[in-house]
Amino acid sequence: MGSLSNKTQELGGKAKQKAGALTGDQELKGEGQADLAESKAKQAVSDVKDAVQDAADRVKGALRRND
Repeated sequence: MGSLSNKTQELGGKAKQKAGALTGDQELKGEGQADLAESKAKQAVSDVKDAVQDAADRVKGALRRND
């Protein structure tokens, strides 16, 4: 999932959380908190994936130079 989708989910979660807080709707506020947590988890996975790909690219580059 792309970072734009994560950002959209994060913003939606914040909106739900604030709307729930303003209206006293604890269920809506909880949904917003869950959306935020899910968005952060997805972003963390994406960050790890990117770091692993960068490391793999560096190793490939080093191996090519040694040929």
